[in-house]
Amino acid sequence: MADVTEPVVASSPIRLVLADDHPVILAGLEVLFSLEPDFQILARANDGDEALKFVRQFRPDILLLDLRMPGKDGLTVLRELRRDELPTRTVVLTAVGGDDVLDAIHLGVHGLVLKDMAPKLLVRCIREVHAGRKWLDRNSATHAVDKLLARETSMQTGVRLTPRELEIACMIAKGMHNKAVAAELSITEGTAKLHLHHVYQKLNVDGRMGLMRHLRSRGFD
Repeated sequence: MADVTEPVVASSPIRLVLADDHPVILAGLEVLFSLEPDFQILARANDGDEALKFVRQFRPDILLLDLRMPGKDGLTVLRELRRDELPTRTVVLTAVGGDDVLDAIHLGVHGLVLKDMAPKLLVRCIREVHAGRKWLDRNSATHAVDKLLARETSMQTGVRLTPRELEIACMIAKGMHNKAVAAELSITEGTAKLHLHHVYQKLNVDGRMGLMRHLRSRGFD
C-alpha cells in the first residue's frame, strides 16, 4: 500500500522563477531546488522589476516571491501579474506578517510560507500549488482572516465577533468540520455549534457555505 503522506511530485519539471533581494537566500533556494529532480530554475531575480521581466519572458509554472524588495515590492508584482492575467501561480516566501500577508491573500496568492519554516515544507508547498491546490501558513492565514473579519464587522453598527467566534469562523473558512473545530479548541461540539450559530447571526449569513462565500467576496480565497 502506498504511503498516503507521500508528497505530490510532478511528472514533468516544475519551472521556477525565484525572486528575493538577499543574495544568500537566493543562493540557498537555488541549492534547495537543484537537489530535487522535479524542479527547473529558469531565472533568479533580485527585485520586483526583474521578477516581472522574467515571468513575462519565461512564463514559469511558479514564481517564488519575497514581499519586501527594492523598486517594485512583492505586492506590486502581484498586482501587475493579476492585471496581466498570466498563468503563473505565485508562492510568497516572507519573514513578515500582518497587513502585507492580508494584502497578498487579497491579491490571490496561491501559497504562503514563512522564511523560518523548514525547507522541506517550502518544497512541498510548491508541489501542492503546482498541482492546483493552495497552501497558506496556518498562523499567517489565521491572523489574516481574523483581521479581515474584524475589519468587516467593525463597519457594521452594533456587530462585533468575539475572539472565539473569530477563531471558529476562521477554521470553518478553511474547511474544518464542527467536530474537528471542537477537538482543536478543546471544547464540546455543541459549544462549537453555538459559537458558529452566533457568527451566522451576527454576519447575517446563511450557514457554512454562506460564511465561506462572505469571506471570498471580501478577498479571502
